[in-house]
Amino acid sequence: MNDWRIYRGVGQPHDGVRQLPPPPPWRDFAAAPDRPESGPDDPSSARRLGVRRRLVENYAPRPAEVDAVNAALYLRRPLLVTGNPGTGKSTLAYAVAHELGLGRVLRWPVVSRTTLQDGLYRYDAIGRLQDVQLERAQGATAAPAAAPAGIGSYVRLGPLGTALLPAEVPRVLLIDELDKSDLDLPNDLLNTLEEGEFAVPELERVADREPVVEVLTHDGRRVPVHGGRIACTAFPLIILTSNGERDFPAPLLRRCIQLELEPPGEEQLTAMVEAHLGGESVDQGRDLIDRFLDREPGEVVAADQLLNALFLTQHTPHAERLTRERIADLLMHPLDRSR
Repeated sequence: MNDWRIYRGVGQPHDGVRQLPPPPPWRDFAAAPDRPESGPDDPSSARRLGVRRRLVENYAPRPAEVDAVNAALYLRRPLLVTGNPGTGKSTLAYAVAHELGLGRVLRWPVVSRTTLQDGLYRYDAIGRLQDVQLERAQGATAAPAAAPAGIGSYVRLGPLGTALLPAEVPRVLLIDELDKSDLDLPNDLLNTLEEGEFAVPELERVADREPVVEVLTHDGRRVPVHGGRIACTAFPLIILTSNGERDFPAPLLRRCIQLELEPPGEEQLTAMVEAHLGGESVDQGRDLIDRFLDREPGEVVAADQLLNALFLTQHTPHAERLTRERIADLLMHPLDRSR
């Protein structure tokens, strides 16, 4: 094919999409089946840290990042990470879980409608009612009815609830973009973050008849809950991220270790490119890396924009140099100003 374009804008249907090359490693969702277990082949970890992660001896975190993570681990406190988009706030959670062997990262993406209940657990009361009605309707049939499902079948823990389950080592929980929440969520989190436990009233009400109930976790396991309460034994490493779009209440800040992430420097950027694309991409894309590093003071360009530009310009062998420069301009446009 003498043209790198798949979509050509000619208006005639064709099957060119079948000629697409493999996707960038950080967007390869079919690399392996999604599994609860973490490990080097965990697709979410590979996409975040890079498929060549094992070839990079040092991911080059700054000393302040290392100190903040260790402070959060020692003090059993959440880590509030603030910074511009693309500075590696979310990646930090995956890097810690990968290095310390803490299992798969539990991720709780926050939006304006997110409530504390979403993070702790969900009880499907409507589903339970429908099943009871179905069992009653089948009761008159000659065939024996199946055993009714227990209440635990209708309770599913959220990411925060799963992170607070008793465990020998802490789980890693990423509460992503907390600044997108409504005004109540940061305050609603305070008691749970302080006490490391919460109650499931629907299970407490039946605790005298069912002292132990199996429920489903956020990552698809079944675990026992005793007496309708969940209390951690190893406080999870909770990493809350914020793009700095709002201020948080002082009670939340008091309970957190705070870290301001600066944009990646040359050492961090080189390690990131090598982890995702290999060392040859560092050499071939030196002009784009220098362009990223030489951007105007205060100009916001995310590191994944650079990765996108490197991947596409290096995987379009039939594109002319002018076309590659146009692609780079398109993909590395500053996020803090309109076109």
